[in-house]
Amino acid sequence: MKMAPASKADKKAALDAASWMFNVVTSVGIIIVNKALMATYGFSFEQGAVLASSLVLCVRNSCNIPVASPETVFNYYDSAATTLTGLHFATTTLMTAVLRWLGYIQPSHLPFSELLKFVLFANFSIVGMNVSLMWNSVGFYQIAKLTMIPVSCFLEVVLDKIRYSRDTKLSIAVVLLGVAVCTVTDVSVNARGFIAAFVAVWSTSMQQYYVHFLQRKYSLGSFNLLGHTAPAQAASLLLLGPFLDYWLTNKRVDTYDYNIASVLFIILSCTIAVGTNLSQFICIGRFTAVSFQVLGHMKTILVLILGFFFFGKEGLNLHVVLGMIIAVVGMIWYGNASSKPGGKERRSLSNQSNRPQKHGGLSESTELDEKV
Repeated sequence: MKMAPASKADKKAALDAASWMFNVVTSVGIIIVNKALMATYGFSFEQGAVLASSLVLCVRNSCNIPVASPETVFNYYDSAATTLTGLHFATTTLMTAVLRWLGYIQPSHLPFSELLKFVLFANFSIVGMNVSLMWNSVGFYQIAKLTMIPVSCFLEVVLDKIRYSRDTKLSIAVVLLGVAVCTVTDVSVNARGFIAAFVAVWSTSMQQYYVHFLQRKYSLGSFNLLGHTAPAQAASLLLLGPFLDYWLTNKRVDTYDYNIASVLFIILSCTIAVGTNLSQFICIGRFTAVSFQVLGHMKTILVLILGFFFFGKEGLNLHVVLGMIIAVVGMIWYGNASSKPGGKERRSLSNQSNRPQKHGGLSESTELDEKV
């Protein structure tokens, strides 16, 4: 018995909403939980590494992190963020191995050349984000983060032959304006910081584009793709991470004063990171990197609001509230504009019919994540 069109559309809408909610909860949760634990228990050094790693993880998942000052960020990064990110992917690898053993992940194939390119983009993204957040002012870091949207648009236009309508372009501009108004503060630029930000922006945009590209080209579900990429990322980051962190901080991972509280804190961070990694793959697979970036800025607003709610009203003013409102209006406009006919579609397809295919927004469908 075939499912009625309305019923199928309702099911897809529910899955889309659940995917976004999963990503929002895990991305915002990893920040709020770690920040709360740090503020409550005064964790330092290795706990700072957990928070630093979660900051980068959340940023890579389209969630700007509002902080009080550049010194706050630099203190977070006086740690072993890259090594800890390797632990995040090691935990993700363990999860995919268990699911494969239980039969929930079916065998799949990803060519080594594609895996290598993805891991290079992803690892340069992680390292670039770490170094960019350390070497740049918060204002310039936020501006660099915002440029990921136009870079992702450029990649879709050039590589996927996507065409954006006027309303879609304007809605993206409104989102960028709103987020900039409520997050960008001091701005200072230096040569090494600019290079780090450039590498971070392009590698992150390529990594997110490749998540969508690989899932479509090789018919991979989110769990399948994670099962291929997480082990390679874990191995490379755990191998290179300690040396990179020592170069950046002049502190060795093996000299940390580990204790029960810090180990439990790291386990908690790794557990949440599994959900964040998985939800990123699910959302980009169901939509596109651009839609993920644009609508993902809702997490920026939520982090700001929850930060003010849990950690005090410092920094909350009319300027920030206005920026939030502008950003939300832009996101709603984008969702509506990109889902309309012609809002975002391919200009030409060599392996499909000449009928334009809607490619983004809130109405793009996929069956891959309904059956892992």
